[in-house]
Amino acid sequence: MTDPLAPLLDLPGVGDAVATARDSVAEVHRHPTNRRGWPATSAEASVRAARASAVLDGGDPEIPEVGEVSDPVLAGALRVAEALGPLLPTWERAPMQALAKLHVLAAADLTDEDSLGRPRMGVDVTSRLDLLASLVAGGTKAPGPVIAAVVHGELLALAPFGAADGVVARAAARLTLIGTGLDPKGLAVPEVSFMRRQDQYRTAAAAFASGDRDGVTAWIIFCCEAIEAGAREATSIADAATAS
Repeated sequence: MTDPLAPLLDLPGVGDAVATARDSVAEVHRHPTNRRGWPATSAEASVRAARASAVLDGGDPEIPEVGEVSDPVLAGALRVAEALGPLLPTWERAPMQALAKLHVLAAADLTDEDSLGRPRMGVDVTSRLDLLASLVAGGTKAPGPVIAAVVHGELLALAPFGAADGVVARAAARLTLIGTGLDPKGLAVPEVSFMRRQDQYRTAAAAFASGDRDGVTAWIIFCCEAIEAGAREATSIADAATAS
């Protein structure tokens, strides 16, 4: 069968952007601190990713030093971040089940209980989610950055749950980067780049959602640039851990 994502590799600039993203993340994994101390740097990356993702959905980035997180968006993003490791096998085997769990965690304080983990009905939504799930479960040989960009962009475009869709989309993209082996330790923090470039992020996501060839190209390259920037963020985390 023809790989449905194979044509994306022929889009102008995508091959170079993917290569740069891959090299950047590989370099972070070679950082001396990350050879043995990666659990600590990965945990810090996870928290930074959750905070940035929450901001993109209108949440508060500040985690109180004492007491529980009161902001519902940030609380959900942090719950999601904590669950990504245990969810990885489910994501690779049964992506829809993992998405439902991500939504339950992300939107627990944002919507009614009956809506948690239940994507809205509709032929278009259902068929596109099914296709996305088949890609995640082994239906493509495309490189990790491309699959992650497609997962991320499709979930933003579909907004299948109606609440916390952004947090779910970015978490799914993060799971994809880990699961494809691009960033197996979860060190990179592309979410920070998305947060710092919010206007470009939303514009690029809308361009992808349009299905236009140039828009899809721009989104994939934008996501690759965020991975590269996320690798720089990871380097700063490792450097700080080395100095402490």
